[in-house]
Amino acid sequence: MSPRSAAHGEPYDVTVVGAGVVGLSTAYALTRAAPALRVAVVEKEAGPGRHQTGRNSGVIHSGIYYRPGSLKARYALAGAAETPRFCAEHRVPYEITGKLIVATEQAELPRLHALVQRGREHGLAVRELGPVQIAEYEPEIAGLAAIRVASTGICDFGGVAAALARLAADAGCVLRYGLRVTAVGRTDGGAVTLTTAPDGPTLRTKVLVNCAGLHSDRLARLAGDDPGLRIVPFRGEFYELAPGRRGLVRGLVYPVPDPDFPFLGVHFTRDVRGGVHVGPNAVPALAREGYRRWTVRPRDLADTLGYSGAWRIARRHWRQEAGELRRSLSKRAFTADARRLLPALRPADLRPAPAGVRAQAVLPDGTLVDDFRFAGSPPFVHVLNAPSPAATAALPIGREVARRALAAL
Repeated sequence: MSPRSAAHGEPYDVTVVGAGVVGLSTAYALTRAAPALRVAVVEKEAGPGRHQTGRNSGVIHSGIYYRPGSLKARYALAGAAETPRFCAEHRVPYEITGKLIVATEQAELPRLHALVQRGREHGLAVRELGPVQIAEYEPEIAGLAAIRVASTGICDFGGVAAALARLAADAGCVLRYGLRVTAVGRTDGGAVTLTTAPDGPTLRTKVLVNCAGLHSDRLARLAGDDPGLRIVPFRGEFYELAPGRRGLVRGLVYPVPDPDFPFLGVHFTRDVRGGVHVGPNAVPALAREGYRRWTVRPRDLADTLGYSGAWRIARRHWRQEAGELRRSLSKRAFTADARRLLPALRPADLRPAPAGVRAQAVLPDGTLVDDFRFAGSPPFVHVLNAPSPAATAALPIGREVARRALAAL
């Protein structure tokens, strides 16, 4: 039976909901593992990679931040090696730049040293730097000490998603754009039914793979599963350096992360087009796709405000979030924070850049789910938490999700 025959009314074997880089990597992995499989990808947008995939900083993360043995560490390390090869093979722009993680205060030095040890546990090439050596890499960056992680790079993850979509389609996967799943049911024969809008067809499939990102918890509930968590959206707001000031930063420069806060802090990242992004901060979004500050969707806002876990986050991290909100509302405050690393930076050097929204899974007790999380029993596979470094790790994640989908057939 042709893989495309399901497009004419017969059920698919596996349907992936969500055409971000993880969903498309899953579809690609399925077509490679089982070429005769009837695979479909259903996406509510008009094309691939329109949300987290196409709105991140474009960094190929090394894996240095992630706890040894965690899924994030395993898949980021594998993805950091594999993604450049994929980009080179499929003509997606990329560059291995290395990055600096810079301590600007004495209190940060023990945390910086801990990162050195973690990097070595992961087998990464990590070099410790003093102020003179920092200046050799980044003359305008100020710091007491730093580490350089050689394997970090940059790429166009939107281009990676487009390449995966093309490869999956060439192998027979059916890509259905512009269809939003509004209901999930079961037939008497055990097939899964997907009702789609606006005025879309009802699709049938043996296995449903949920890669819906910002809406993954909702899709899990539509399937009758309790995800045990809720997606709480955080908007990451970026600036970019004015063209005449891009020379202030040569590559990628990060602060030492706060271990008690799940975001990396304001950093400087050069992209494959020559621009330099500054950010992001992390503020609660008023909509799951709230890329603008005052975009409000009542259902999304009610979901967040009605969730005990969101209030527990606010109580636990209110000091950090107060600082994030201040930097969101004040360009001068944002600049002052960024100047800890780049003293020559001025407010006039910064231009607004597109924001992203992080799909952060939160448990009812307010714990932010740190690792990637997969769940579901046949005929469902749910990807419930895949924030950064999911783009870096997309190829190995896709193989893992595909393995689970094949086991569910």
